[in-house]
Amino acid sequence: MAVLRPAGEFDQSYAYDIAIIRRRWQWIALGLFLVFLYTLPLYASQGLVAFINRVAISVIAVQGLNLLTGYTGQISLGQAAFMTVGGYVSALLVNDLGVPFPLALILAALGAGGVGLLFGLPSLRVKGFYLVMATLAAQFIIPWFTRNTFPELLNGAQGLNVKVPVIFGFEFNEPQRYVYLTLSILIVTTIVAQNVSRSRLGRAFISIRDHDLAAELLGVNLFKYKLQAFFLASVYAGIAGSLAAHQLRHINSESFNLNDSILMLGMLIVGGLGTGLGPFLGALVIELLIEVATLLGPVVSSLFPNSAGGIQALRPLFFGLALMLFLIFEPRGLAHRWQLFKASWRLRPFSH
Repeated sequence: MAVLRPAGEFDQSYAYDIAIIRRRWQWIALGLFLVFLYTLPLYASQGLVAFINRVAISVIAVQGLNLLTGYTGQISLGQAAFMTVGGYVSALLVNDLGVPFPLALILAALGAGGVGLLFGLPSLRVKGFYLVMATLAAQFIIPWFTRNTFPELLNGAQGLNVKVPVIFGFEFNEPQRYVYLTLSILIVTTIVAQNVSRSRLGRAFISIRDHDLAAELLGVNLFKYKLQAFFLASVYAGIAGSLAAHQLRHINSESFNLNDSILMLGMLIVGGLGTGLGPFLGALVIELLIEVATLLGPVVSSLFPNSAGGIQALRPLFFGLALMLFLIFEPRGLAHRWQLFKASWRLRPFSH
């Protein structure tokens, strides 16, 4: 869909043409929004701040999945498994070796990226349903590995207790403090993801997604770029896994399971595949649905006392219903609806 510009707005330079934030009032609005988020712990409840933390971590993981699935067209059901790798690597580095958290976060991202490369190797020979099965293998192999190997190091099925992150003597030991860490890292990952999607690498990803045979005939090295997409997606998963492990202060083989991988893929579908805004909208909507299911859980338990767990029963119900409705009525996601809304506003009064 072509980008519509307001009347009287002209591109006077290439930098202005490719700018995402183009007007002064947009910069001001963005600055005020960031100030609102960073000052939220001063007046918001602990529950709301914890919710913001969960959404931010989910957005980081879905941003990586978006680079792989949304831009490159490689469907993956192993994102949660790579989060497990990142969480374990970060926990071991901080707990056993005393590595500072920022360095442990970087090494956890690279470690998850390296494991993602291994599971991305089949992408040259298989695609579609068969690639889904190949990535699904990661969701079984990696948790099994953490449960059954190196028990003196990984502590088997019990998992590891994870230390609180400390940066320059400041402990992120509660949600009101941890949100500064997650928001700051989210800003960095968002900038990187946007730059990747608009670079030569991103254009190669999109060409592979749209028609891999034509891309190969034009000189795009499919194997190279597919592996790079898997690596970037796993790096983002490693970052999210490290943040989640230190927030929960514990990690085991079931901390990030197959349900989480499916949930993240659903977030991407709801938000919009191949868009920068999609991970934000999708993660926010799905996390809100989970919160609603949590609030309605006691009501369901009182109405149906013989039912097995009201909250646990409502979460997959709400998620499945939302995913089905979006696939039917808005298959291109909320980001596409937002683009249509902006186009209608700029075309007023001729929006019909």
